[in-house]
Amino acid sequence: MTHNTHQRNLNSYFMGHPKPLLSLFFTELWERFSFYGIRPLLVLYMVATLGENGLGLDRQTASAIVGIFGGCIYLAPLGGGWLADNWLGQKKATLYGAGLMAMGHLSIALSAWFGLSFFFLGLSLIVFGTGLFKTCISVIVGMLYKEGDSRRDSGFLIFYTGVNIGAFIAPLITGLLQEHYGWHLGFGIGGVGMLLSLVIFYFKAIRDLDEFSSAYGIEQSWEQPKNPKKVGKFLGVFFALFGIVFVCIALGIFTINPQTIAKHMLSFIVVFVCGYFIFLMFFANLNTQERKNLLILLVLLISASVFWSTFEQQSLSFNLFANDYLNRKFLGYEIPSVWFQSINPLFIIIFAPLIGSLWISLSKRGIQISSFLKFSLGLFLTGVGYIVMIFASKTLLAQNGEPVSMLWMISAYFFITMGELWLSPVGLSMMTQIAPEKIKGQSMGLWFIAVALGNVVAGLYGGEVRADNLANLPSIFSQLTYILFGAGSVLIVLYFVLKAKKIKI
Repeated sequence: MTHNTHQRNLNSYFMGHPKPLLSLFFTELWERFSFYGIRPLLVLYMVATLGENGLGLDRQTASAIVGIFGGCIYLAPLGGGWLADNWLGQKKATLYGAGLMAMGHLSIALSAWFGLSFFFLGLSLIVFGTGLFKTCISVIVGMLYKEGDSRRDSGFLIFYTGVNIGAFIAPLITGLLQEHYGWHLGFGIGGVGMLLSLVIFYFKAIRDLDEFSSAYGIEQSWEQPKNPKKVGKFLGVFFALFGIVFVCIALGIFTINPQTIAKHMLSFIVVFVCGYFIFLMFFANLNTQERKNLLILLVLLISASVFWSTFEQQSLSFNLFANDYLNRKFLGYEIPSVWFQSINPLFIIIFAPLIGSLWISLSKRGIQISSFLKFSLGLFLTGVGYIVMIFASKTLLAQNGEPVSMLWMISAYFFITMGELWLSPVGLSMMTQIAPEKIKGQSMGLWFIAVALGNVVAGLYGGEVRADNLANLPSIFSQLTYILFGAGSVLIVLYFVLKAKKIKI
């Protein structure tokens, strides 16, 4: 094989895409397997009684902890991306992140023998690892394509297919193992997935990327940070303080209330976002049009937070509802409640290509659906999913707490997934499009903040599904429905206002 032929093969090795995409696909697949494998177990494990080998926490506390964990998962990449750019480079950041997450999963699995402190240490390590890994691996995929390469979008589509495959198979395996062999084997298999991700990245992806870089060249930040800074001392102080606080909590020197922390975290994010927008509005030298765009951006950020606060109920209130109040028997077999967490990624795998084809087909006919309308339709469809849950909870009450058909939950998942498919792909694109030029590069950070805010809010709502609160379930699901429809209606009105002013969005 000639040198030129080898180079061409490197650039079209995997479905016409660069060779490293294949190993990065499996790295991400198994990392997502690990995350989506343990995510639905968390709240169920924490609310399970001590006799069921759980932690015996009340539902509001357990839900708040999961909300804080989810919020931190999406805030951590803001710092992790900065460390990759200014200290580690993409290769080391991804590798260290994967290693920290693997240790986190191991710590959770070992908490069966070493106590509660290992469980929370594991969650913390997963947050720190995600902060490094999450942003960097997507950046690395982008590095495989030169500017203007028409394969870039399809390359990311292939990459994100791995996310949904991992998210689909993970609950099926961890749920089955947890059901038959206990919580910690369920958590442990998630750790095996993360270990596989680490091994694939270290032994295959790095080698493929080095080979590809030698032939085609990729950005220097793959190996070295863009803007090297000495941050080791600051990190040392941070982790020393973290260690001291963690040990004090573990020893009971002082106690914490997760619900209070979640509320303070929510307040902090809101104050930070408000302060950020006030600074931009009055001190960033924006012109009149940019200030108007900034207000539109704020509305989108709030709407995105509303969506994610309802979407993330899947691992919380929906998960608890499926565990306690669904008739899960099918052909004489009781389906593990965790398996219902696979419905969303399965629907995405099935329907994402169909909706993408629909958009292309409409475009060919000269019908262009505004991003604002797509976003608002996503909110309305998610609201329909919650209407289904209103009827499910009313049926539950009418049956005096007897389990209801699983078709209620499957139907709710269908509409929520449809909402995600209409909203999520265009959300970040809209924020990038509308953002003033000075902050376009921060659009991804704003999107992560919206998701983090949604997770924290979800944690404060999620614990309401409990035996002593059944009568209020229709009201709770109704509140979330009104919020979704309200946010969608605001966007519809905003769309027509902008259209009347001939502002193209």
